[in-house]
Amino acid sequence: MIMKRLVLVRHGKSSWKHDLPDDQRPLKKRGYSDAELVTNFYEDFYTSPALFWVSPAVRASETAKIFKKHFMLPDDYFEVKDELYTFEGSELLKVIKSCDDAVNRLFVFGHNPGLTNVANRVGDQYFENIPTTGLVVIDFETDHWDAIKNGKTVLNVFPKNLK
Repeated sequence: MIMKRLVLVRHGKSSWKHDLPDDQRPLKKRGYSDAELVTNFYEDFYTSPALFWVSPAVRASETAKIFKKHFMLPDDYFEVKDELYTFEGSELLKVIKSCDDAVNRLFVFGHNPGLTNVANRVGDQYFENIPTTGLVVIDFETDHWDAIKNGKTVLNVFPKNLK
């Protein structure tokens, strides 16, 4: 049996400086530096190839691009998916479960409370809140994304723990 690995990444700290629609808010400086910290730490755990699914919100795509560059991810493994601009765990899980079974490692760059909700629903560790640029890795003993449940939370990386 092939394992599926789900990596949930919450977007970096975003700026409220300008009066912009929610999905247009950019990262603030700390968002960039936290993403660098997390990617540097996660480097030892990263296995290629991985598929990146990214919310179209600016703060999420900017975060994902830092990971993409760091892990030298080819463009065709980087997909912006409109359905990931959701704050609902059930909606997010539905999108994740639609992943092609040929993919064994999926990164999802998205938003809270949806990400925290999914991590708590399918992983075996409880999180009060996945912070900005927080990363949670959950492994599943299944060949099919639509069957993911009762996963093993194997790693969580939060920027504050790296400072």
